[in-house]
Amino acid sequence: MTLHALSPLDGRYANESAPLRDFFSEFACLRARARLELDFLSALSKTGLCPPPNISLDTFTDGDALKIQQYEKTTRHDVKAIEYFLRDKIPGDLRQWIHFGLTSDDINNIAQALALKESRDKVLLPALDNLLAALRGFAKKYRALPMLARTHGQPAVPTTLGKEIAVYLARLRKRRNEITNHKFEAKLTGAVGNFNALQSAAPQIDWISFSREFIQSLGLEPNLVTTQILPYDNWICYFQSIQLTNSLLTGYTQDIWRYISDGLLEQKIIEGEVGSSTMPQKVNPIDFENAEGNLGIANTLLAHYGQKLAVSRLQRDLSDSTVRRTFGAALGHTLLAWNNITRGMSRVDANEDKIRSELNEHWEVVSEGAQTILRAAGQSDAYESLKSRTRGRVLTEADFRSWVEAVDVDGKTRERLGELSPEKYIGLAVQITDSVVADGPTPPSQWHGEQETT
Repeated sequence: MTLHALSPLDGRYANESAPLRDFFSEFACLRARARLELDFLSALSKTGLCPPPNISLDTFTDGDALKIQQYEKTTRHDVKAIEYFLRDKIPGDLRQWIHFGLTSDDINNIAQALALKESRDKVLLPALDNLLAALRGFAKKYRALPMLARTHGQPAVPTTLGKEIAVYLARLRKRRNEITNHKFEAKLTGAVGNFNALQSAAPQIDWISFSREFIQSLGLEPNLVTTQILPYDNWICYFQSIQLTNSLLTGYTQDIWRYISDGLLEQKIIEGEVGSSTMPQKVNPIDFENAEGNLGIANTLLAHYGQKLAVSRLQRDLSDSTVRRTFGAALGHTLLAWNNITRGMSRVDANEDKIRSELNEHWEVVSEGAQTILRAAGQSDAYESLKSRTRGRVLTEADFRSWVEAVDVDGKTRERLGELSPEKYIGLAVQITDSVVADGPTPPSQWHGEQETT
């Protein structure tokens, strides 16, 4: 029962994490390994060593899984328990061919590689695409809304709200492509990686080609140079891509939280929801806070995989086995975080009046443009001159206009200085944003044009 679950992924967050159960639950693990044993038997029959099995596990029930677990209570070996379970289901003349010449990890690593691949394709990528779509829509909506940027936390050159989101969108798309294009490795090479048993029993068969073709038939990349276990370097690279994605999103959730805290973003009021047990006025950014926490948990596990799975005593000990059983937990917390960010983005809008008001309180932020215009006009001390007037000060529009009238420049330069304002001084922010939200990037040569405003 979810009320008694030890992990919140199987309790409080059971519904959100449910899609991953079909790949990483104990039931899914038992089903995948049993089916792989039969797939191997079928491939073995094509070599002429044994008759076709003529059996499938299209239907695998809870009862089947419980029966395997009963065997494991005696064997204390998970794969041997599956072998005994299958022996009850196939003809007697095939029983000696179940798990023929294999080591346990030949089955386990393939099952987990398939779980990683299929969960990515069917669960994680759709969730990430939903998140990216939410960011893309938000960036497009506010592509031209000027806002005060900050560097070192201090008021800086203006940007647009859409551009700030577009930066994250561009970074995340690169990670998405990396995750999408990852090819998962698997191995079928025997007890120490040399095909010893298979080669001694049937030397007439090209076991290297057999292994390669079997792994490829499952949509995986064969690794033929292994020990008893698959070197996990390839899987670690995948986890590191997820980890970096989560790190980027941690920064994103913190930025959105800050925008909400500063009143630059407004949260939608959802009827029936409560923000505080005692303060009735509150609307909390709980989706982003929940996401940040789950990203941290996921990345702790993902980082451990990189540290642990790259190391194994004499290239084989069982300490990796229990770690590999937590893949669903790391990806479950990741999925939960991604979905929370997507939901959170559907509940926020820009407070345009607040954003514009804050920006127009800081006319000193156009001093970069002003000193650059002066330098272009031949004033080598322009930076130092404006530094003495603006550093550590907040300028009003009147302050800036007064300086423009008093500065010793020609008429054209004065006109260019007079055109500066915090709302207009956004450079190519709109064009850059458009290049990100478009289906294809806009060439930089086309970035110069009319600025649009909301």
